[in-house]
Amino acid sequence: MAYNIVTIAGSLRKESFSLKIANALAKLAPASLTLEVITPAGISFFNQDLEGAPPADWLAFREKLQKSNGVLFVTPEYNRAIPGVLKNAIDVASRPYGKSSFNGKPVGIISNSPGPQGGVSAAKTLQNILPGIAGAIMQQPETYLNAVGDAFDPAGNLVKDSLKTVLQQYIDAFAAHVAKHQG
Repeated sequence: MAYNIVTIAGSLRKESFSLKIANALAKLAPASLTLEVITPAGISFFNQDLEGAPPADWLAFREKLQKSNGVLFVTPEYNRAIPGVLKNAIDVASRPYGKSSFNGKPVGIISNSPGPQGGVSAAKTLQNILPGIAGAIMQQPETYLNAVGDAFDPAGNLVKDSLKTVLQQYIDAFAAHVAKHQG
């Protein structure tokens, strides 16, 4: 049986590096994992006034997470943090208070940037947000991907061998992390 992993690419851009990385991870995943790659597109803004009768898009997103065996975040860095749409998705999924859809789900975090820092501040933002609303966050290997601009061909296929090696090591470690935290 393969564990179902919701893989959230934190950008809305059609050609986002986060989406390309998430799709590459789905292809590299061992047989023990099935990655469902999604984006925060279509998740309406969180507003606590709506919690009594949550919008259908909130309920669908929460249900998808609740049915999963883990969550993998692949995020770009915007202004030294995660994109607002990703934070909004996390806010939607973590509510109502005490009933986070991330509860007990093993979590992985990969950040990326075309620049030299690899989105490390975005990853650290997630590491600050997720404790208390999610399950165990994988600690090693920490993966902050820089210089990803030349890693994919025009069709979105991973063509940079050094990145493929890093992603393979990460997804194999994440598979072990998920298996360990599934009881």
